Amino acid sequence: MPPSSHPPISRRLVLATAGAMSLCVALAACGGGSGAGGGTASSAPSAAAAMSQAEIDKAMSTPTELTFWTWVPDIQQEVALFEKKYPAIHVKVVNAGQGVPQYTKLRTALKAGTGAPDVVQMEYQYIPTFTITDSLLDLRPYGASALRDKFVDWTWGQVSGAGGEVWAIPQDTGPMGMLYRKDVFDKHGIAVPKTWDEFAAAARKLHAADPDIYLTDLASNEAAAWHGLLWQAGAQPYVSANKSDISIKVNDETAKKLATYWGGLAKDGVIGVEPDFTDAWFSALNKGKYATWITAAWGPLFLSGAAKATAGKWRAAPLPQWDPANPLSGNWGGSTSAVTKTTKNPIAAATFAQFINSDPESAKLFATKQFFFPATKALLADRSYVGEKPAFYGGQQVNQVFADISGTVKPTFQWPPFLDQVVTDWTETVGKSLAGKSDAAAALDQWQTRITTFAKSQGFTVQGQ
Repeated sequence: MPPSSHPPISRRLVLATAGAMSLCVALAACGGGSGAGGGTASSAPSAAAAMSQAEIDKAMSTPTELTFWTWVPDIQQEVALFEKKYPAIHVKVVNAGQGVPQYTKLRTALKAGTGAPDVVQMEYQYIPTFTITDSLLDLRPYGASALRDKFVDWTWGQVSGAGGEVWAIPQDTGPMGMLYRKDVFDKHGIAVPKTWDEFAAAARKLHAADPDIYLTDLASNEAAAWHGLLWQAGAQPYVSANKSDISIKVNDETAKKLATYWGGLAKDGVIGVEPDFTDAWFSALNKGKYATWITAAWGPLFLSGAAKATAGKWRAAPLPQWDPANPLSGNWGGSTSAVTKTTKNPIAAATFAQFINSDPESAKLFATKQFFFPATKALLADRSYVGEKPAFYGGQQVNQVFADISGTVKPTFQWPPFLDQVVTDWTETVGKSLAGKSDAAAALDQWQTRITTFAKSQGFTVQGQ
C-alpha cells in the first residue's frame, strides 16, 4: 500500500484505497483449519432461526452500543444516518488499523474471547480466513438474503458460503480495467489493445521506438494484481467444498498461460517489473515511464492524486481479452461489513451492517465522499455518478467505463482460507521470478508446492494430491 507521507497523495486518498491494495502485504500465518478464533455468542441464533419482526423491533429500540472497526476515513456521516433511524443504538467507530494491524488485532481478540468488535470492515479475500475459524455470524436470520438483488451479482458470490450463508454485506469493489496514456498511444500510433496479443505487440513496438518508455509495469510485489488477472483468465485456483477439503490449482493450464505471457514480456524487457506504491513508482508515473496501468476501479481517482503532472493525458478502457467474444474481468480490492460471532448484540450489529451498505443515501456517500467504487446496482446505474466527466481523463466518463466492466466479473472465483501464506509464497516464487526475469511458469510449480505443503500441514485435505 502507498506510504501516507508521499507528497502527491492526500491522507484521505491513501486511507480510502489502502483496503483495496492490502492484499499485496503478506500477513502472519492464520493457523489454517485449527478451528481456533471464534466463539458463538449465546444470543446468536442458528441459520434456520430467522428473527421475527417483533424481535428485531425490540432489539432496535433497546439502548445499545456497537463497536465498529473500520479504516474508512470520515465514515461518521454514514454512521449518523443509521443512528438517526435507530436512535437507541450508538455506534462507536474505532480505527484499529488497516490491513495487517487490523486483522492481527482481530485474530487476537477473537482468540482471547474479549475485545472483538461487533462489526468489522473486511476485504472480500479475507472472508474465508475468518469463516474457517468460525468467527463470522451468518446474517441470513437477520434478513440479509433479501438484499441480494441490490448488489452486483459477483459481489454477493464473494460474501456467500457454500451452504448459502451470508457472511458479510458488500460495500465497495475493484473491477479491473486499464488506464492508458492517450498522448503516448497517439504519438506512436498505438490503438487501444482489445486482446492480450495486441497488448504484447504494442509493448514491443513502444519500447523499440522509445527505450525509456514501457507499455506497463507488472509489479513483482503485487499478488493482488496477479490474482485479478487469474480471475479474468477464468482460473479457479482455490475451490473449497468444506472446511477440510480444498483444491489448489495455481499452476494449471490457465495459470501457466498467464505466467508464460507475462514472464515472456518481462524476460524480453518490454514491460517494467518494479514494485508498486513506492516513491520510485510514483515518480515513474509522473515522468511518463509507463503508458498504461493495469488497475482497478479505485485506480482512476488514486492516479489523479498520484500523478498530477500528467493531468488530461489518461483515459480508461477494459482489460485486453483472451477471448474477445466473451469479455471478462477480474476484481482487485473492495471490502465488506461483517459481524463477529462473539457479538452480544447480533440483531443490532447485523442491522447496522446491512443498513450502512444498502441504504441509498449511505451507499452514495461511500461513492461520493470516500470515493469508493459502488457495489450496489442502483449507483452503477445512477447517471449523476456514472456520468461524471473528470478533467484528469479528458472528460471521459470513467465511472461508466468501470461500471460496464463490473458486469463482466465472473461470480465463481474463490479465495483460500490461508491467504496470508499464499501471498507470502507468491512473492517468494512468482514475484521473484518476474523481478529476476526468470522462468515464471516454473515459479508457478514452486508456488503450488509451497501452498500445498502448507495446507496439508494445517490439516487440510488437498484434492488431487
